[in-house]
Amino acid sequence: MEPTTVNHIESNPGVCGGKPCIVGTRIRVQDIYVWHELQGKTPDEIASDFPQLTLADVHAALAYYWDNREEIEKQMKEAESLVATMKHKYPSKLKEKLAGKDAERNPISS
Repeated sequence: MEPTTVNHIESNPGVCGGKPCIVGTRIRVQDIYVWHELQGKTPDEIASDFPQLTLADVHAALAYYWDNREEIEKQMKEAESLVATMKHKYPSKLKEKLAGKDAERNPISS
């Protein structure tokens, strides 16, 4: 008998950078973890919000997360680090424009 997660979770290099996802979707295990644990959504709410998911998919993803917590949290931290690096390396032009417009409307007197 195959473990339940095998029927619901897959990792393919060409899908979401190889991160574990629900079979046949691009919904990552970490997404389901965030919705459930950090945003407080119930498994029923997650399955209702995403009709391509079954309740079994959601529970399998949560079980997979807890069985592989360190690896998934490592992937999440690496992604956060990459985003921070990119923001630093390539600052937002919109933010600069808005700051410039605000400066024109609200000049600081010296």
